[in-house]
Amino acid sequence: MRTRLLGLAAAVVLAALGITGPAAQAAAPAVNGPTCRSHHGSVEYESSTGLWTCIGGPYDGEPIT
Repeated sequence: MRTRLLGLAAAVVLAALGITGPAAQAAAPAVNGPTCRSHHGSVEYESSTGLWTCIGGPYDGEPIT
């Protein structure tokens, strides 16, 4: 009985995270390469994350979309 309850609780938590994850990403403002460069930043590839990132300026550390 405990195993079923624990499994149900885990499923509910994962489902809640799955629903709120994309909504949180969509709410964040997107930064593109030209916007990053026009605000005195540079676009660099971070091999640790596998993403292009804005380095410098007001968008420092933001992923490029």
